[in-house]
Amino acid sequence: MSENEMQETRRVDVAAGAPEETVTITHAEGAAEPQAPASDPTPPVLPILPLKDTVVFPETMMPLAVGQPRSVKLIDDVLAKDKLVGLVTVKSDDVELPGPDDVHDVGTLAVVQKMIKAPDGTLRIVVQGLRRIAIERYTIEDPYLVAAVHHVPDVVEESKELEALQRNLVAVYVRIIQLVPYLPDELEMAAANIEDPATLGYFIASTMRLKTEEKQELLEEVNVAKRLRRLTEFMNRELEVLELGSKIQDQVQSEMEKTQREYFLRQQLKAIQEELGETDETQAEVNELRQRIDEANLPEEADKQARRELDRLAKLPSAAAEYGVIRTYLDWILSLPWNTYTEDNLDIAHARKILDQDHYDLEDVKDRILEFLAVQKLKSELSGPILCFVGPPGVGKTSLGQSIARALGRKFIRISVGGVRDEAEIRGHRRTYIGAMPGTIMRAIRDAESKNPVFMIDEIDKMGADWRGDPSSAMLEVLDPEQHNTFRDHYLDLPFDLSKAMFITTANVLETIPGPLRDRMEVITIAGYTEEEKVHIARRYLIPRQLDRHGLKEGQLELTNAALRAIIQGYTREAGVRNLEREIGTIARKFARMVAEEGREHLTVDVEQVREFLGKQKLFREMKRRTSAPGVSTGLAWTPAGGDILFIEARSMPGTGKLILTGQLGDVMKESAQAALTYIRSIAATLDAPDDFFLKHDIHVHVPAGAVPKDGPSAGVAMTTALASMVSGRPVSAEVAMTGEVTLTGQVLPVGGIKEKVIAARQAGIHTIFLPDRNEADVAEIKEDIINDVEFVLVDHVNAVLERALEGEPPLHFTTPTEPESAAVEADSIPTEPESTGADSPAGEADSPRPTEKAARPRAAGKSTKKR
Repeated sequence: MSENEMQETRRVDVAAGAPEETVTITHAEGAAEPQAPASDPTPPVLPILPLKDTVVFPETMMPLAVGQPRSVKLIDDVLAKDKLVGLVTVKSDDVELPGPDDVHDVGTLAVVQKMIKAPDGTLRIVVQGLRRIAIERYTIEDPYLVAAVHHVPDVVEESKELEALQRNLVAVYVRIIQLVPYLPDELEMAAANIEDPATLGYFIASTMRLKTEEKQELLEEVNVAKRLRRLTEFMNRELEVLELGSKIQDQVQSEMEKTQREYFLRQQLKAIQEELGETDETQAEVNELRQRIDEANLPEEADKQARRELDRLAKLPSAAAEYGVIRTYLDWILSLPWNTYTEDNLDIAHARKILDQDHYDLEDVKDRILEFLAVQKLKSELSGPILCFVGPPGVGKTSLGQSIARALGRKFIRISVGGVRDEAEIRGHRRTYIGAMPGTIMRAIRDAESKNPVFMIDEIDKMGADWRGDPSSAMLEVLDPEQHNTFRDHYLDLPFDLSKAMFITTANVLETIPGPLRDRMEVITIAGYTEEEKVHIARRYLIPRQLDRHGLKEGQLELTNAALRAIIQGYTREAGVRNLEREIGTIARKFARMVAEEGREHLTVDVEQVREFLGKQKLFREMKRRTSAPGVSTGLAWTPAGGDILFIEARSMPGTGKLILTGQLGDVMKESAQAALTYIRSIAATLDAPDDFFLKHDIHVHVPAGAVPKDGPSAGVAMTTALASMVSGRPVSAEVAMTGEVTLTGQVLPVGGIKEKVIAARQAGIHTIFLPDRNEADVAEIKEDIINDVEFVLVDHVNAVLERALEGEPPLHFTTPTEPESAAVEADSIPTEPESTGADSPAGEADSPRPTEKAARPRAAGKSTKKR
């Protein structure tokens, strides 16, 4: 235990209260008399006091604390006799009651100079080391250790080396005293006045912070020169540590002083300039920017970059061209929400209420948002999801994003990337270009003033690519959950964390979105609305909104349900409600004029008044008229605007067996027509066609609305049915529609877009739909109120469609042929190039020969699912 530690202990003892008993051995506390003369012989037997983590050197004084009962008894016995005690250091501090084997063999003979007994029974003593002793053997172990000892003298060889070691040791000691604040300067004078090398070594070793093992090593060393050399090594090591610590402290102090000095100088300069009225606008701007940077709490990398650019700005004149560039760059850094968040409202019931208020139906989307809220409520560190709403225009994709933001309590920002071809629109321009600026992502984040907004990216399926880059590839970094936490805009060139934002993208079609980009999004399909749903949406949202936009009060203008259905059926044909709202707005505008001119107070619009306001009906249901003639079938198609019905017409004319295709058909539909014709030729006998019918007639297949390109794999069944109707002369029922692809053997293959097609059929007044049997799962996903009056006929072979769809007597019975009919011509012999010439000739004329006998044929299988 060091002297300083004992001094601290004494201070604690005194502060605790006056001791109960004090025994003073000397007249003055710091006096060294009386002491045993150095020439006195060493007692042959001494009580041994084990010391923990302490080494007492000869010719030094040391305060000690005695707490163990046996050690207290030892001190009491020593004070009653000659006050001499042997002090030895224990080998391990873990031993509670050290024995003969637990202490070192070399120690110090010491005299007890002073003893203070504390109230808790422990002792505080001051001892003075006299000389070094070695233990020969232990004579008594109880109640305390007593051993036979002998004096171990120092070996001193007078030499110049010893003198040099002594002087060097004093020099090192003086440097250490200068570096250590707790060592008083008096020690420097005391060390310089000690001439005996052994005494000098003991004095310096007792005042330094050395390890207990090192002190014991010095005590056991007999040769004084070796002892001083070893002590010098320890001192040099300590000096290196102290100098390094002092260097670090000086650096820290210098930096602090520099910062404080600059601050005071700036304040003084500011005060002087204000006093003289000579304020520098450029310097004032720099100071303002510096203050903003200090208050912005920027991330480490952004803070370094901002201060680096600010230092450059301070050195430039305001007229320099680069001055404005750096100033704008700093403004952008400081305007971004680096650490600004909005608190999410994780009340699921509240979110459900908001979503139901803003949108009718869309249960899948609402459930997905509520699931996101539930997960985030359980795990606060969740990154925002990346959703992709796919559906036709007008179904509420964009407005749904606004509702999500309102339900979450987040800021809402929207950008449109439709038609974007330049990669810099997403990632920004590099600052080397004139007029450079950040990309739309960072601009939108700046406008949101929040790091976790609901971020809607509209029309992501309409991004392009050219020589300026591929923006869809740049969008990968924005929408990739593994990358967007360090999104780096080219202009800012700093990483920005986008992981907390909730990204929502919208698209009309999924096919035009690149595969890698589509893979990073969770696709949610939003199909069109049924007529009943459109009526509900008009009542809840469209009519009130249009009344407000046209300055009308609630209840002034009312539309009956029949009027709304008349608008839906006769003036709009769409999957969404955009055109419906537009027509309602037309009625509201005309009524607003009536209110302004005539003072009209109220109007209820019925079917007749719809015609007055909107003019003649624009759309008609032509099912019975269009399919009344043989050779016309009703197909169902999917378009980016939702589902639609498709009339397919087939006619024959005298010719040489050519196939003519018109109506701007794509390659897939042309192949479907070829396959349909091949199959019909293979069952020509079943359809009562003459053996040479296809050799003497050209076949023309036309899909009306030729100005609209058409393609897709779902028209095969409808084309087969139209050809069968043409060949047999029996019309197709006006009450049915069909979809599905057909193979050369008549197998019906599944297709997509079932929900959209079903909605289109329902709006056209069709209640019987032929679907591939493998699309049965798609029917199960459609809401019950959409299909409650629709009969689905699930088929696996086209013969089942022909049997039910073709009208006329006698009823037809089909079977799948295993061998081609003898009169059929191979499909390879049919020309594939479409022709534009030839007159129409209805199939099955009276002068066309037909076979008079029919063989009995089994019925083709078809499964019907009725929703009535």
